[in-house]
Amino acid sequence: MAAHTSEKMTFPGAHGSELAARLDLPIGEPKAYALFAHCFTCSKDIFAASRISDGLTQNGIAVLRFDFTGLGASDGEFANTNFSSNVEDLVAAAHFLRKMNKAPQIIIGHSLGGAAVLAAAKHIEELQAVVTVNAPADPAHVVENFGCSLKDIEANGQADVQLAGRTFTIRKQFLEDMAEQSLASDIQNLGKALLVFHAPGDETVSIDNAAHIFKAAKHPKSFVSLDDADHLLHRHEDAAYVANVIAAWATRYISTSPTPIAKGETGAVVVEETPAGTFTQSIVIDNKHTLVADEPLSVGGNDSGGAPYDFLLSGLGACTSMTLRMYADRKGLALDKIRVSLKHSKNYADDCSHCEDQNVQIDHIERTLTLSGDLTDAQRTRLLEITDKCPVHRTLHSDVHITTRVG
Repeated sequence: MAAHTSEKMTFPGAHGSELAARLDLPIGEPKAYALFAHCFTCSKDIFAASRISDGLTQNGIAVLRFDFTGLGASDGEFANTNFSSNVEDLVAAAHFLRKMNKAPQIIIGHSLGGAAVLAAAKHIEELQAVVTVNAPADPAHVVENFGCSLKDIEANGQADVQLAGRTFTIRKQFLEDMAEQSLASDIQNLGKALLVFHAPGDETVSIDNAAHIFKAAKHPKSFVSLDDADHLLHRHEDAAYVANVIAAWATRYISTSPTPIAKGETGAVVVEETPAGTFTQSIVIDNKHTLVADEPLSVGGNDSGGAPYDFLLSGLGACTSMTLRMYADRKGLALDKIRVSLKHSKNYADDCSHCEDQNVQIDHIERTLTLSGDLTDAQRTRLLEITDKCPVHRTLHSDVHITTRVG
């Protein structure tokens, strides 16, 4: 699970229906707020929406995702909606965030939601960055899914259409609204940074759509291929990749405010509980660097950060690598790259003659080095010896006295 809190809420849609929403918040003050538009007939809780949101919160970006009118837990009749009403709902969602002084700087749309964000962007003045994921260049692309029901809709004014195993009533006004849409002008006049994701093998919305969107847009614009991902990003790693790229890319365009952090003495590490989970902890180092600690799901944690022993190993590993780098540079060794892998375990010390309790467990840390470069056997042996001179290694082998007081 991600390092975030999630709040359920509702807000009035463009035509008065109460829309169900979820605001995912990172630990600490968000760097920025993003608005997410889901795919046609989907909901805010579809894999792509929830997983991308999780990934963004881990990168400090808050996300509002909501169900369009008539979908998911939102009120209203889906049959009365169309592409234009979806765009209007997006603008209403941005206004909802704006009233809370959390206006979105980033807007993200998946599939038809991607087309919707391209149309809505001009109505949300705070936006700095627009992202589409497997989006059609023409909203009317969705009509291809209606198949033989198109004739019934034209003849009778409406028809029930099977989409993704569910039945939806599509009315003629939906088709008429689609026919009137043209994104070309909206894309050309976007006036905001654009990031286009698309899977080359997408069988629902072909890669040609991404080419049309990208070609029509003006700089700054970027394209990222999703390689072998599917249209709905069912694999967790695909959605996580999208989130991480968005977070890194968007920092060029969004304005961020410093994140309030727990105050401590210079050089101190401050650890505080957070409301995100039973064991979730916020760690602030020297009033500057923020980390998250947690426990695995198996012991009741949220698995939103490393466990305490993970941080112990991280400190030893980082110190080991730094020590080797300093030594290699000072000696002029051809050490190109250092990789340190560590594992922690507790072994029963049945053969420990110095232990009063023969059932005591001894901590064991296994440290494995991978040293890349044109090194001789003698140099590798010497580097192995140097690892034990790492300051953290020495601390772990020394008598450490810990004093505790109540502040």
